[in-house]
Amino acid sequence: MTTLKVGIADYEEMKARTMRIARGEERPAPDDPKVWFTSTESFAKVLSAGNRELLRVIHDQAPASLEELSQITGRAKSNLSRTLKTMAGYGLVHMEKGQGLKLVPKVAHDRVELVLPLTARTAPRKAAGGRA
Repeated sequence: MTTLKVGIADYEEMKARTMRIARGEERPAPDDPKVWFTSTESFAKVLSAGNRELLRVIHDQAPASLEELSQITGRAKSNLSRTLKTMAGYGLVHMEKGQGLKLVPKVAHDRVELVLPLTARTAPRKAAGGRA
């Protein structure tokens, strides 16, 4: 398994960074976060104790379908589907095709590393050609 590096940046900050990268004014470093949350609250909600337990159950018990995961956890299939879709959007899980039309949840990473600047926003990196 691998570590997923995540960062926290508000929407405007993420949009500005994306535009700098698109214009060639900034280069993302290989160790930059691959996934971004808009707030520490959204990060905490997605990786709540209950959701981390759900990831542990998926990893340890390898359910063959959402139905089986629902039986194991006691959570409604619709609730699980919504939660897993959110987690998939952040790269925490992925859904594989199972037997028939069944979807099989798989945990994508075994660790999450949070990059959280406390005092300043990250300065743009220099692009090829020396501009910042």
